[in-house]
Amino acid sequence: MQTERTMPLIIVGAAIIANGRVLACERAEPPEMSGKWEFPGGKVEPGEGETEALVRECEEELGVVVVVGERVGMDIALNHGNAILKVYVASLTNGREPTAIEHSALRWLGADELYSVPWLPADAPIVDALKPLLAA
Repeated sequence: MQTERTMPLIIVGAAIIANGRVLACERAEPPEMSGKWEFPGGKVEPGEGETEALVRECEEELGVVVVVGERVGMDIALNHGNAILKVYVASLTNGREPTAIEHSALRWLGADELYSVPWLPADAPIVDALKPLLAA
């Protein structure tokens, strides 16, 4: 008997870079993730492209408009392979500073500060890939 294979859920994240620093966001919930840091983003909705989803999520979570650039790092398997995290470099376009709408706190981190926050396990592998893109 053949089973139908479902596609994994795609989750996109934005490594928003400005002035040689990247934006890190502290999770407020759920409780098991509270206090950990991540790149902003979220699920790609049906009929939505990855970059469209990232623009929407950054507007919802941070109140900013971003231009999405190249992928950074590799695909990160989540939830036993049922979801995949893809992170893209992004830049701010509307002149507004990000606001912590859905997060506890926001911090801009330079290359020497990347490990000063406890990253979520899914986001941690992207941090190494970002280092060459940030000003020392």
